[in-house]
Amino acid sequence: MADTGETGKPNRRRIALIAAIVAVAVLLGGTAYAANRFWGTGGGSDPAARPSAPATPSAIPTPTPSPTPEPGADITGPLNLLLVGVDTRISKPDWEPHSDAVLILHVTKELDRAYLFALPRDLVVDIPKFPKANFPGERTKLTHAMSYGSRVPGKNKRPNTAQGFELLSSTVSRYTGIKKFDAGAVLTFGGFDNLVDALGGVDLYVDQKVVSQHRRPDGKLRTLRGGGYIGPQMTYEKGRRKLTGWQALDYARQRYTSGGAYTRQRHHQQLIKAIMQQVLSQDLARDQAKLEQVVRALGNALTFQGRGRDIIDFGYALSQLRPEAMTLVALPGSGVGRGGSYRGEQLTSVGKKFISELRAGRAEAYLKANPKLVIKN
Repeated sequence: MADTGETGKPNRRRIALIAAIVAVAVLLGGTAYAANRFWGTGGGSDPAARPSAPATPSAIPTPTPSPTPEPGADITGPLNLLLVGVDTRISKPDWEPHSDAVLILHVTKELDRAYLFALPRDLVVDIPKFPKANFPGERTKLTHAMSYGSRVPGKNKRPNTAQGFELLSSTVSRYTGIKKFDAGAVLTFGGFDNLVDALGGVDLYVDQKVVSQHRRPDGKLRTLRGGGYIGPQMTYEKGRRKLTGWQALDYARQRYTSGGAYTRQRHHQQLIKAIMQQVLSQDLARDQAKLEQVVRALGNALTFQGRGRDIIDFGYALSQLRPEAMTLVALPGSGVGRGGSYRGEQLTSVGKKFISELRAGRAEAYLKANPKLVIKN
């Protein structure tokens, strides 16, 4: 049960912990750790923990107070959430964040089913004009939207990740036709690594042999020399594996695999779902030390935007969504360019049609007609 003060309400420290966990859950697949998992059913505090009410001197019966609506009770579906993994280099303060993973979570009108799909980081799109960053607009790769938008005019101004997310969001809206995103979350790779470790690792099915370009078997970074990496390489063999934080992130980031960038997108989605299952399988409410450990692991690595709505609101609204009710969708694409000049990626007509059918509320029927789009593992 929740810690309570003299008023019987959960204390502020506990609320902060709950909010952070909900933020993680929203980011990692749209499901939320409903607050009633912490506070008991109905969203209220433990009645036994409340102080006894003084006797009423009057014989007039006290009116029964109206029940307080749960936070987020007015949030209705369908909902669209933009989930972004960014490459930031803490050692370089002026390093501009690049969106290496761009995923969209669509939650149905009933808020009990969801579809998760990714857009290629190299997708060629029209990035609109963005005065905040003095950006004139350009047709280029999607990954650059976060970078260009994060620029803060003036000398020695550090990049602003939240501002970069704003431009990325508007770029994705234009491309997909999704008019607005109801919420969004940005997680740095370092935060992702720490989160997985705080959860005790993650169980994941490795669907093909993957050889790391970036890490050695001991987890240390490989040496970059002469434009390439040298030294022994970490290898992930096919099969069910228990991965640590650095292993999970390293595995999901690899592009030089069978299927290239599209395989990496699939691995991103599979990893998100696996972490969801890990979060929901642990009763963090009963393990205060573990709860605090998970929250500390995030630090400043998470940025959440909910259009003025509190994280807790989304926690309640999405409390019925479970990993098994999430469908992972692979959008096929192909390279763009002339001759040997590579410009980026484009979605095929089948991939584009899924997005339009999703907007129209016909995703389930479209996937039944195109079952190869559904990621099984």
